[in-house]
Amino acid sequence: MVSSLRDGGRSPCTTSIGHTGDHLPHQRSNPPPGCGPTAATIPAEATRGGRVLFVGPPSLTSGRLAQHLLLGRRRCFNRAFAPVRLTPDWLSFLSSDFARLGVSADLVAALNARGITIPTPIQAATLPDSLAGRDVLGRGRTGSGKSFAFLLPLVQQLRASGRRQPRKPRALVLAPTRELALQLHESLVPLEKVAGLTSTVVFGGVNQNPQARAIATGVDVVIACPGRLLDLMGQNLVDLSQVRITVIDEADHMADMGFLPNVRRILQATAPDGQRMLFSATLDAGVNTLVKQFLHSPVVHEADSELSPVGEMDHHVLRVDTESRTAVLADLAAAPGHTIIFTRTKHGAKKLAKQLIGLGIPTVDLHGNLSQNARTRNMDAFHSGKVSTLVATDIAARGIHVDDVSLVVHADPPTEHKAYLHRSGRTARAGNAGTVVTLELPTQRNEVRTLLRQAKINATSTAATTGADILASLAPGERIFLTPAEAAEKSGVQPKQEQGPRRTSSGGGGNSGGRNRSRGGSGARNGSSSSTAGGGRPSGSGGSGRTGGSGRSNVGASSAGSTSAADFSRNFRRSR
Repeated sequence: MVSSLRDGGRSPCTTSIGHTGDHLPHQRSNPPPGCGPTAATIPAEATRGGRVLFVGPPSLTSGRLAQHLLLGRRRCFNRAFAPVRLTPDWLSFLSSDFARLGVSADLVAALNARGITIPTPIQAATLPDSLAGRDVLGRGRTGSGKSFAFLLPLVQQLRASGRRQPRKPRALVLAPTRELALQLHESLVPLEKVAGLTSTVVFGGVNQNPQARAIATGVDVVIACPGRLLDLMGQNLVDLSQVRITVIDEADHMADMGFLPNVRRILQATAPDGQRMLFSATLDAGVNTLVKQFLHSPVVHEADSELSPVGEMDHHVLRVDTESRTAVLADLAAAPGHTIIFTRTKHGAKKLAKQLIGLGIPTVDLHGNLSQNARTRNMDAFHSGKVSTLVATDIAARGIHVDDVSLVVHADPPTEHKAYLHRSGRTARAGNAGTVVTLELPTQRNEVRTLLRQAKINATSTAATTGADILASLAPGERIFLTPAEAAEKSGVQPKQEQGPRRTSSGGGGNSGGRNRSRGGSGARNGSSSSTAGGGRPSGSGGSGRTGGSGRSNVGASSAGSTSAADFSRNFRRSR
């Protein structure tokens, strides 16, 4: 164990360092009975800044013990501690602020491996109580580090007691969205490996069988969205009676999405005397009712509240007209760095993503109409940097953490100020700076003014058109535009191919041509449309032609091809 005692402190005794020699003089003239000074040589590196380090064997390492020592609750350890050599690892552990909060040495090392060495305000506030097993209510903005504020005590306490059982997890984390659940699991994995624990993620939109099998085998932690978890409970595929630690993350978002009745049903199935931790940006009426019903004398901590404006953000309003809106967005998105653009509707997000791709900017979208596989694929592309622009609805405004998002753009101003702050929280995370831009159409002037006043934001308002100097100031760097085909390929979508009219001898009209093509007939494939495909390979019945490096062509679709009769008729009318 490592501790530090300042010179002049009331240290009752000296602890062995490992070699014979001079001993450390005591503040008292005579040590307490049984705590006589132990002969030792104090290494030079063990005395820094007027402090003396006391070292014990790793087998006695305990974050809780470190906390007691460093808070001054000291006792004589000279009999319990075997002499050991002071190593850089011990010094590193001593200097860790997480160790001072009570986190064990191996978990501190796991955090260090991820470059996490300094607790955020919400972590520093809540960890001592959550590690002690108390119910905790934590209020903090998205990006403030809430995930490790509950994952660290969860892992540390699960390791200390109990064994996993089939169908009966020992800890439960509830999250409002699939993306947040996956992100929490990603943060948990390095911690659980150190502790020898297992976990699984449960959410809808995918086959439930792999999730059910994992739970049936036995896991320590389940991270879940309420809907799918209730489905599994209804099928008796999971039993929550042994859940000793329950965490509700983004509780206010749960309330906004109408999940609180489901959350209540889930909490009622957990052990009533277990520890519960709830993290939320606000305490709305629904969240407050949940706290009163299920948390036992919770310790309340608030740090870096989400509803407080963030000092590292620069807020700007760009006054644009309808004609230049898309071009201004493209100018901002083409600059270096990660950019998230928010729209109000799923249709708006999908349309804008297609427009940006058409202008040569690799872009992915994120909204409720996407399948889980598409969501995962798009987020992976954005996380990895393959694509640097994400167009999203408010589904991404909570809990999705992407490093180094330098710019957030409200292409559509949100309807209320909390949504503005949640969206804006995608940038300026973990102490980094960021820029937030809101586009304002002439008809939205009063709406935007009210929104910013309610959010307590002082924003700089500027008129903007394509190529304006303000755009280079907000998003500096060289603009990079690819060809639409290259942008589509990087974005993982297939560019649309322009098609000419298809007239065949058998039908002569647009409808018959479409029918011949869908049945795999040769007339539509071998006519002028094949040359339009840019040298795409010929296809037999049921084949699928591809363009020469620019994606899938509509011409060579199979009987279940991607071009419907309505699409064909529309293209036919356009060509005429």
